[in-house]
Parts: sequence; structure tokens; C-alpha cells
Amino acid sequence: MTPVRGYFHPKTASGASSLIPSPPWRYSGDLLTVEYRTDPARVRELLPEPLELADEDPGAVALIWADWQSCSTSGGELLDPVLSQYKEAFAVVRCKYRGQTYTRCVYIWVDRDFAIARGLHQGYPKKLGSIHQTRPHPYGPAPRIAAGARFGATLAAADRRLAQAVVTLREPSETNGFVNRHPMAHHRWLPSIEKGKGLALDELIESGASSFEGGQAWVGDAELEIFEAPTEELARLEIREPIAAYYRQVGVVWDGGRLLESGTSGASAG
Repeated sequence: MTPVRGYFHPKTASGASSLIPSPPWRYSGDLLTVEYRTDPARVRELLPEPLELADEDPGAVALIWADWQSCSTSGGELLDPVLSQYKEAFAVVRCKYRGQTYTRCVYIWVDRDFAIARGLHQGYPKKLGSIHQTRPHPYGPAPRIAAGARFGATLAAADRRLAQAVVTLREPSETNGFVNRHPMAHHRWLPSIEKGKGLALDELIESGASSFEGGQAWVGDAELEIFEAPTEELARLEIREPIAAYYRQVGVVWDGGRLLESGTSGASAG
């Protein structure tokens, strides 16, 4: 019998059709981050047990736009850009598990199928969306990475605009914000194929970058708007107080995570 191969579906005799390769996954990207404060109760409703609100600044949110190029160890995808380039926008909050502070992605939209597949594996709640952001360039009308530079960013899904921002850089920064600075605490959920049997997979996992490098971070100010939509709930994380906005170019490697516990989230399979 011929075995079928591939890290992810579809599995074939050769494995060449697999939607994603095996980790490690390598990323180069431009990140626009807008941090603000919302009602902590709106953050708490997105944290399944055993996660709790962070002790400090429990209502802090970061809405992040990212323009990525990604690849496997070989780097071959970079020479076939349709397999490497994608964009995403995601909302992260902070939470606490057994006394440690974590970051958690509560909403995320991407524009490529392979990015959704990676998210299923990593515990990111990825959905399809339309994401755009201004790219810097040293020539012509595009903004330089410098004081006064202005970057726009938009997010839409299911034909509705969900968020838009204009970020104006002010000065170099020692950080790229504080909300997204911790290891990620995510759930991996999969309903049982049998009705009434609950979850076949129910894991709380920790993950993060196995290596990281980044250029100079810049801090600035943002004009951020979030909009209601019939099938999205990002607007529940309403803007109560702006914090700051950031721009940074980064390089990241992801190479797996760590199981924290299983079967205790209380999530429904319905």
C-alpha cells in the first residue's frame, strides 16, 4: 500500500499538494500596530476558562496590520510569490494563566488559504478578509520610515469594512507596544464528527517566536475607526481611549508550541 504524505491536507502519494509545509515557518513583515483601551468586560467575555483578565491594563487592545512574506526552511516560496505573500489584520488582548501574562489573538483576518491553514494549527481564529496597508519606499510618493510619515490601513470582510486607520510616525521608539509582547495563549478546538460528543480536540497551548529580529521601531499617533458588521464582532472592542501607534519591520521564525492543558476550556462544539 502506498502511504500518503503531506504536513496538512490534501495528503497525496508525493505530498506536493499539501496546503502548508512542515515547520519551521519563516516570516518577514511590515507591522502597523494601533493600541487603545476598551471596556475590560468586553475583553473578559472573549477569554474562555481557565484564562483570566491581565492584572495590569486589562482593557488594553492592539489592532495590528501585517504585510508578510513567509516561507519554509528552503525559502523556495519566495521565488514563487503567490505562495509566500499575504496580508492579515488581527486584534490581540492580554490575559493571565496561572499568574503569567500572555497575549491572545481574539480576531484575525487573512487573505490567503495557506495562512488560514497555519492558523488552524496554531490556534489562531483566522477568517478570510481584505487587508491593505501603505508600504514604505525610499523613492517617489510612498512614505519613508521617518518622522511625519503617514500610513493608511484598512480591513474588510464579507464585503463590509471593519476597521480603518491612519498612523503618523513621530519618533523612534524602544518598543513596538506592550499588548503583543508576551507569549501567545491560544486554544486549538475541533468538534467531534459524532453529534453530541463535544470536542475531539480541546487544547490550551503556548506559542511564540523561536527567533526574532527587527528594525527600529517608531511610535506615533493613530486615527482609528471600527465599524459594525452583521457577522463580525470586532466593534464590541470599542475604542474608549487611544494609547499609541507603532511601525516596525520584523523577521520571525515559528517552530511549534507547548501544551499547557487539555479538555478544560468549557467551550461548546455547537
